[in-house]
Amino acid sequence: MERDRTGDCVDEKSKPSLLDSRAHLPMVPGTPLRRDYECVRTETCNVFVAVEPLGGRRITQVTDRQGKAEFVAFAQHLIDAVYRSARRIHLVVDNLSACFRSCLVDTLGEPATRKVLRRVVFHYTPKHGIWLNMAEIEIATLGRQCLNRRIGDQKLLACEVAAWQRRRGSDNRTIRWTFIRQDADRKLGRHYVSDLTC
Repeated sequence: MERDRTGDCVDEKSKPSLLDSRAHLPMVPGTPLRRDYECVRTETCNVFVAVEPLGGRRITQVTDRQGKAEFVAFAQHLIDAVYRSARRIHLVVDNLSACFRSCLVDTLGEPATRKVLRRVVFHYTPKHGIWLNMAEIEIATLGRQCLNRRIGDQKLLACEVAAWQRRRGSDNRTIRWTFIRQDADRKLGRHYVSDLTC
């Protein structure tokens, strides 16, 4: 059965790969592991996160960098693999330049971009309003639960992020968004055009 899928939020986070510069001093009874504060930065990776806030589903992908080709590849993965039975996919994204139509054209070409845009509707958060993208909540959770330590290379990062995604998915954690349109109008109305007020 084909269906509309709404509320899929997408965002990304850079993560430097860090190695210890010196070997740790081992634990002994009564003394914790001792680690030098210095570390060696080897590379920087990127983690894409898509979340269905009400469905409790997360999709992650670790890439070498955060560019338009990587964003387009992640969006195509969502379209062709994850939501292949959906008639229309709504993606909430920030104002990252990689998300604009011209970047899709640069990466895919005009005919393929038209095909993608028949199934995908992009909704952009306003400038300085990235907190409206619920993927930011998931990235903050990912940071606290998985990325808050030194991870030495992209392969290990991909394994750790995939394990986190499976655990969060099995917990079926949803996001209950309570900030409604009327709250936004009351608190933020002076920053937007009055035509948006209901």
